[in-house]
Amino acid sequence: MVQRKIKRSRTIYTILLAVCIIGFWVFENFYNPSTYSNPENDGKKTVVDHMLVPSSTTNSLAEHNFYMLSYSEGHEQAEWVAYELKKEHLTYDDRERPYFIEDPKISSKSADWRNYKGSGYDRGHLCPAGDRRFSEYAYNETFYTSNIAPQNRDFNAGVWNRLEKQVRQWCKSYGDLFIVTGGILERDLEEIGEEDVDVPNMFYKIVYRKAGKQGKALAFLMPHKESKQPLDYFLVSIDEIEKRTGIDFFYQQDLDWQRQLETKINKSGWSF
Repeated sequence: MVQRKIKRSRTIYTILLAVCIIGFWVFENFYNPSTYSNPENDGKKTVVDHMLVPSSTTNSLAEHNFYMLSYSEGHEQAEWVAYELKKEHLTYDDRERPYFIEDPKISSKSADWRNYKGSGYDRGHLCPAGDRRFSEYAYNETFYTSNIAPQNRDFNAGVWNRLEKQVRQWCKSYGDLFIVTGGILERDLEEIGEEDVDVPNMFYKIVYRKAGKQGKALAFLMPHKESKQPLDYFLVSIDEIEKRTGIDFFYQQDLDWQRQLETKINKSGWSF
């Protein structure tokens, strides 16, 4: 009688364990909230200056409360993400990382985060979560999959992270910045996942601030690998990035303004 009870208990325990395992697997692989909610419900936004927004080669734009982007369905990631970084954004608030979810503002749907599982690549933020700690909603918005690209872990945590930290330091020193960033989306790139998410061979970042008539801008082009080189080693002209991407970065400005800012590398007025 005792042995029968023990056997029955073991059977129940085994069934419960199996149910839990299956439940966790289903949750992990199929649960996906459709959108983030704004817990503060304050309607706050940091509007991107549309006079600085680049052209879109895809005509697939998505504007969120704290950044905007142009999505490339063929590459399953943004060709650029643009946002403004202000001094008041630079907080160290501790935020709980949410799930990566598809962007509800992309009509074709952005890539599912599961494409990255087992790929060996990080889900690399383009608009950094670290730039959006000032608000839970702003932080969560950076976890839409339209804002991520496959990044080598050493690159993501290394030279790319160094550049993101440098940008925050410039914001502290000089004030508000406009930033546009993305991968160089070309043909015949390595692909991961069922949706064939492309892995860029290079990433770029353009940083602009108002100063005088033209303003000041720096453009970085980085091979997708870790490097110990100083950040100014990766400086290129904005024109160089335009040639590689087909994107016109300050096309709403007059041609003289663009020539002054885009044709040469000028790091004067920027501390490294």
